[in-house]
Amino acid sequence: MARIAFLGLGRMGTGMAARLAGAGHEVRTWNRTPKPGTFAAAAEAAQGCDAAFAMLADDDASRAAWESALPALPKGAFVVECSTLSHGRVLELAAQARARELRYIDSPVTGLPDAAAAGKLTLFVGAEKDDLDAARPLLAPISTEIAHFGPVGTGPVYKLLINLMGAVKIAAVGEGMALAQKAGLDLAQVASMLAKGQAASPQAVRAANRIVAGDHDRDVLFTGRLRRKDASYGVALARELGIAARLGETALDAYARLVRAGLGDVDETQIVSVPE
Repeated sequence: MARIAFLGLGRMGTGMAARLAGAGHEVRTWNRTPKPGTFAAAAEAAQGCDAAFAMLADDDASRAAWESALPALPKGAFVVECSTLSHGRVLELAAQARARELRYIDSPVTGLPDAAAAGKLTLFVGAEKDDLDAARPLLAPISTEIAHFGPVGTGPVYKLLINLMGAVKIAAVGEGMALAQKAGLDLAQVASMLAKGQAASPQAVRAANRIVAGDHDRDVLFTGRLRRKDASYGVALARELGIAARLGETALDAYARLVRAGLGDVDETQIVSVPE
């Protein structure tokens, strides 16, 4: 069994760390906001570990954690970044890891907190094949599928593009449900019919049902603030590649307005009420 540092105990990280511990690994945890049983510094958690995983909010959080943790890891240890970060940040971190003779794997995930707790995440991996093969026993407790897209940097490209598509889709569902409400339609019926039609997807159906329930401030699955962050990273990558991400920019603007309205920390489906 391995000694693993896990950096970030939010909605996703808590379940992922528990899965690794349940598989018999010695898991040493750190969180930006101190929690009982966690190490005070990322460096303390990572000291002498065989691998360090991170599930953090954004680029700034990633820089702060890894700046402390990387020097504490021994040569040959794995650096597994599961956070949704900008493409530039991923490449920066990978270069820093390689400079210290560490094995870097980018592994952003898809799945909600219940999937994290059940070990049923899908991992979008960018890594050298030999590094990924060696790390598979460490990744197995948290995942049911590992999609290897190619070398370092490719996993986050896929994660950013699907999250940007998700931002567009959920903003569109919010707009459609707002239209239905204004027109006097029964929202529960609209959501039910949506689930049966060509516009249906698990994400769209979940968003529509959440809008019907109106419980955006309870059991938050993904906040508007995080969706805005992910969309901003996706739009930035599109611009770097010369893609005119006009739909993405429109969705990004909607989520920016949601955050400015003081609604960034409730569920992202609150987008239905974004003021014009």
